[in-house]
Amino acid sequence: MTGGYLKGRIRREDIITAAASAYGELGYHGSSLREIAKRVGISHAGLLYYFPTKEALLAAVLERRDAEDTEREQLAAPPGLEVLRHFVALAEHNVRHPGIVDLYSRLAAEAVAPDHPAHEYFVRHYRAARDGVRESFEALAARGELREGVEPGMAALTFIALMDGLQVQWLTVPGDVDLVGSLRCHLQNLLTVPL
Repeated sequence: MTGGYLKGRIRREDIITAAASAYGELGYHGSSLREIAKRVGISHAGLLYYFPTKEALLAAVLERRDAEDTEREQLAAPPGLEVLRHFVALAEHNVRHPGIVDLYSRLAAEAVAPDHPAHEYFVRHYRAARDGVRESFEALAARGELREGVEPGMAALTFIALMDGLQVQWLTVPGDVDLVGSLRCHLQNLLTVPL
């Protein structure tokens, strides 16, 4: 019984990996469940056993990315300077893994449409990212470590927008855009202490 369960979990992870690859290459709308099943080496019906809809598979791909990022970069740390450092570390990780950045950027652009299956995910994702960074800026302000006049909510909105915008520019012309250095510079300009 345990062997079957483990085999099922491994198959599920293989499907998610294949889907992430297909979405990165073809976009969400350009990929099909049949194509993803073929990449994994299973039947379309076999894939539907694990993910009954294309939307369910997309949600699993996005949730896995978030879980991996949160764990690896400790994004759930208590609000403050460490959270900002962890976001910079996430950017450093992303520079070493352009495929996932490309997937994320493509899906984020596609998902601006309210009827896109990932729209609600991105609404929640951006809200959580802004809230986490805002709470960190508020904690820094309370300790006198945020420059006078910097409003935490606006600073958080700007930081998340800058991070995503820089990623798109970096993907387009990687040699012209210092993604990590730009984020560090922006944050340092908001702080009264070294980042």
